[in-house]
Amino acid sequence: MYNRTCLSLPELEERLTAQQLESIEINRVICAYELAESVHEFQVRNDGTPYFYHSSRVCKIILDELKIYDPEMLISALLHDVLEDSEVITKGVLEHNFGSYVAYVVETLTKDLEEQEKNYDEIDLAHVEQLKKSSEDCILIRLTARLDNFRCLSYNLKKNPILYIQQTSERYLPLAEKSKNKHLQYIVKEIKKERNKFLG
Repeated sequence: MYNRTCLSLPELEERLTAQQLESIEINRVICAYELAESVHEFQVRNDGTPYFYHSSRVCKIILDELKIYDPEMLISALLHDVLEDSEVITKGVLEHNFGSYVAYVVETLTKDLEEQEKNYDEIDLAHVEQLKKSSEDCILIRLTARLDNFRCLSYNLKKNPILYIQQTSERYLPLAEKSKNKHLQYIVKEIKKERNKFLG
């Protein structure tokens, strides 16, 4: 089942080595993998799977489907939820270990989960507004994370999958639908494909 798959560390190393990335860059990506795995270690998603599987699959989609091997993107994909889920990791920690651009991307992708529980729509819409002003890399990782979630909807990932599909279609897809970026075009197409599969 898709929701029980993940990108293992040996698989990640193999892919990066095959692309002849410099060893220092490979080590940076591996460090990000290990940090994300540690931060999400005790988290479980609604479908009963380890949360980290999601983070690793977002990275896997970027690697395998989009053929993006840029370390900054892979690191940002792996770490895209760590600021939300750790009381220890800060933007400064990310900046020190992975550089200012990764810290910027991860911070842009971070929502205040406590506030979101009280007022979901307000926080979600504010997040969309923030993404409108962000780099295309931020939008690409956000939509790739949504694509992974769409691929898990059949496994009871979301309490209200129809609402999740509707909000993604109305709020998030417009961020990319008019873009000429081929990677964004691909992710939008895949999200729509999964949406149609789920809705029948």
